[in-house]
Amino acid sequence: MRPKIYLFGDSITEESFGDGGWGASLAHHFSRTVDVVLRGYSGYNTRWALKVLERAFPGCDDGGEAPLAVTVFFGANDASLPDRYSAFQHVPLDEYKQNLRSIVSFLKKQWPTTRILLITPPPIDEDGRLQFPYVENPLNQPERTNEAAGAFAKACVAVARESGLPVIDLWTKMQQFPGWQKDHLRDGLHLTPRGNRLVFEKVVAKLRDEGLSLERLPVDLPLLADIDPNDPLKSFQK
Repeated sequence: MRPKIYLFGDSITEESFGDGGWGASLAHHFSRTVDVVLRGYSGYNTRWALKVLERAFPGCDDGGEAPLAVTVFFGANDASLPDRYSAFQHVPLDEYKQNLRSIVSFLKKQWPTTRILLITPPPIDEDGRLQFPYVENPLNQPERTNEAAGAFAKACVAVARESGLPVIDLWTKMQQFPGWQKDHLRDGLHLTPRGNRLVFEKVVAKLRDEGLSLERLPVDLPLLADIDPNDPLKSFQK
C-alpha cells in the first residue's frame, strides 16, 4: 500500500529503531505516508555490506515498487584502526570509497528512480571509546580515532559528489555543537537521544530537498478529519 524508505547501515542504523532513535523518529514522521524499513547490521563495514546486498534488498523484478529512498550509512567500522582490537573490521580508505561506489551502483541498477542518501560516519570521542570498549582492550588505546573517522567522512562526501548524490556530513555537523563528545555520543561512537535527533533532522531536511516531504506525499487511506461523521462509509467507497 505504501512506498518505502530503506535504512541501510551498521549498528548506528540497527539501533535507530530503539526509543528515541532516528529511524523510529523517521517512521513516526512519515506515518500514514511511507513505511520505513530497517536494514541495519551491527558491526558491518562496507566490505561485508557488499556481500549481503542481494539478501538485504528485494529485487525489482518481482513486481514490487521501487523504494522512494535508501539511506547508506557506513564507515564507522571501516575506520577502525588496523593495529587495534577492532582490526578485523578495518577497511582501507581507497577500498571504502570503491565499496561505496559499488553499493550505489547496485542500488541504482536495481531502482533507477530511487533517491540515495549517503551519511558519513560520526566523529569519535576517543575518551568515550576508552571508557566503553567493545571487548577487552589490553593496549588501553582507542580502537578508533576522530582523525581516522574524519578521513572516511571526507571520502564519503567525495563519493557523493562524484555520483551526484545528496550527503549528510555528520562528522562535520556534529562537531559544530559544543560538548558533542558526551551530548551526542553515549560511548564515543553510538548516538545519544540528542545525537539521534540531529541525524533525524538532517535526514528529513535532505529528503525534503529531494522532493520527499509530508506536504508532497499522499496518505494511503482517508484521514479521520476527512471522514463525514454523518456518512462515514462514504469515504471508503472511492
